Amino acid sequence: MIYREEMALAGRTLIIETGKVAKQANGAVWLSYGDTILLVTAVASKKPREGIDFFPLSVEYREKAYAAGKIPGGFFKREGKPSDKEVLSSRIIDRPIRPMFPENYNNEVQIFASVLSSDKENNPDVLGVIGASAALAISDIPFHTPVAAVRVGSINGEVTINPTFMECEESEFEVVIAGTKDSIIMVEGEGHEINEETMIEALQIGHAAIQEIIALQEKLVAVCGKPKQEVAEPELDEELLTSVTSVVNEKMPGIIAIQEKSERSDALYTLIDELEAQYVETHPDCRNLITGIMENVEKKLVRAMIFNEKRRLDGRGPDDIRPIECEVGMLPRVHGSALFTRGQTQALATATLGTKMDEQKMDELEGEFWKSYMLHYNFPPFCVGEVRPIRGTSRREVGHGNLAERALKNIIPNDQKFPYTLRIVSDVLESNGSSSMATVCAGSLSLMDAGVPVKDAVAGIAMGLIKEDDNYVVLSDILGDEDHLGDMDFKVAGTATGITAFQMDIKVQHMPFDVLTDALQKAKAGRLHILNIMNQTISEPRSELSSYAPRIMTFKIPVDMIGTVIGPGGKVIRDIIEKTGAAIDIADDGTITIASVEADKGNMARQMIEVLVEEPEVGKVYKGKVKRIANFGAFVEILPGKEGLLHISAIEKHRINKVEDVLKVGDEVEVKLMKIEQGKYDLNRKVLLD
Repeated sequence: MIYREEMALAGRTLIIETGKVAKQANGAVWLSYGDTILLVTAVASKKPREGIDFFPLSVEYREKAYAAGKIPGGFFKREGKPSDKEVLSSRIIDRPIRPMFPENYNNEVQIFASVLSSDKENNPDVLGVIGASAALAISDIPFHTPVAAVRVGSINGEVTINPTFMECEESEFEVVIAGTKDSIIMVEGEGHEINEETMIEALQIGHAAIQEIIALQEKLVAVCGKPKQEVAEPELDEELLTSVTSVVNEKMPGIIAIQEKSERSDALYTLIDELEAQYVETHPDCRNLITGIMENVEKKLVRAMIFNEKRRLDGRGPDDIRPIECEVGMLPRVHGSALFTRGQTQALATATLGTKMDEQKMDELEGEFWKSYMLHYNFPPFCVGEVRPIRGTSRREVGHGNLAERALKNIIPNDQKFPYTLRIVSDVLESNGSSSMATVCAGSLSLMDAGVPVKDAVAGIAMGLIKEDDNYVVLSDILGDEDHLGDMDFKVAGTATGITAFQMDIKVQHMPFDVLTDALQKAKAGRLHILNIMNQTISEPRSELSSYAPRIMTFKIPVDMIGTVIGPGGKVIRDIIEKTGAAIDIADDGTITIASVEADKGNMARQMIEVLVEEPEVGKVYKGKVKRIANFGAFVEILPGKEGLLHISAIEKHRINKVEDVLKVGDEVEVKLMKIEQGKYDLNRKVLLD
């Protein structure tokens, strides 16, 4: 039987349907919004996965090329590995649904969201969140409560739900909000230096729309929802539990008093090893139990310390920011470099300037476009003192890099002001806290060091939260352990004027908006503090680019002259490149971009091109070359491809019998263009003679 529910959402109809396709999945929904259609399925393994201490959830979001009437490029002509857009969309779906599963549920769960039709107006990523929640809600997979997501923008000053792709380009901000009926649980977005009040308004309007979508899901569950599987409580040896808890309660206060991360971590592992050695003979699989007990005790004691003593793991108060050090220009051969260190978090960022030929071609469902700014984030295992194999860019690296990229995007000048392709690379050298926000700071410094005329400096900070009932403490510049043990991870980046990017994940239900307002205000104070330190290192872009950076100039030629510049088979343009060493790009509209490390080589290339496209001017003197000789005169090339007649009577002041008496083929001769008639050039030499 087919079940269907629908509602009006932002002027379009949102439809959720089930029972027609993919019936062997635990839950499957066919979701449409406009002409964008997704199939989202949820499947769980029959048995729990043994011996793990994490929830084995995987989310796969895929965009079918046929959804936009396209055939994939490349040799194989089929979809390949997930694009960055697909990875980021998978993360958007994963983050709000992951906290909604029971704590002891260890069955493998896979969410598969397939975009089957794209109208190139409605972004499918938020629909993936709705579809994943609906598929889980109607299935027998244990799932606490439905969630939903919307995109919020500002069109002509008015907050708008689910703006189209085109509207997002004009929007003051763009934010994806996910939540339950009672609370916001995830935020991801960017803005043109928006203020904190505008952001809170967007969150409130977005959450109201989320509540309507959840009500739609609840209608569907009411008519076709399956009974949920029972989640078995783990069987615990009460004697072992009591004994281990007693030892942990005794030793944990001393361990959390160690402020240095690696020393504290070593002490925790030493205690785990000691307890495992003590009980392993009678309880061979006790390590996971011991680790779980230690985490619970550590969480309880750390939270109590913050609440009661206003003291954190590293000794700071709630609003204190770790010591910050900034350095620029330490890599002499790169175009711009910066090292940003905040406590035990450190990022090395480099800025590289390239030409138009270095742009990245993006092929997405909504169309193809070229990307002239990119930020790549690397998180090697040594930065957290670990050893692990390197198997390409992780989803985490893609997500964190995208957040930092968006934080800096709106302060970078446009192509007309700064016609360079720009790549920032952040290598995280040490991590204990938000390395993505350290990347924002280091990236901003590297841009200024490279001489990029950025609008302003950008800094980022990660905020945390400890909440018990109606009481809470907001933490500025959180550590990695505070993220793990706390209730919120709220990253905010921006200039002194306003917010440029933000990302939030909340682990508790019923998060009041006044808590978020408080967190935003403290994030602003922290951001201004960090910007002040950064500005003491470098407060404005360098006046000159690196001597190793390309010099770029752009100018236009008539479209009908493009062929002249290129020449037969590219012969002319290749000759210019070989003689000058410059990189030259010619656009279809006649825009020519010349890039060269040495300015004089670029100027030489420009002059050679300008000569090729120059139109002859009456009264101008040219140094031409004799190409042919006839009885009545010589044909002289005054510009490439443009010959004029120098009549025998205009060669000398006195009469000559033969042209060959004065000129021969190949001679260079100065002539004056006297007139142009019907495309023919009349030249004169004798008027130039004394």
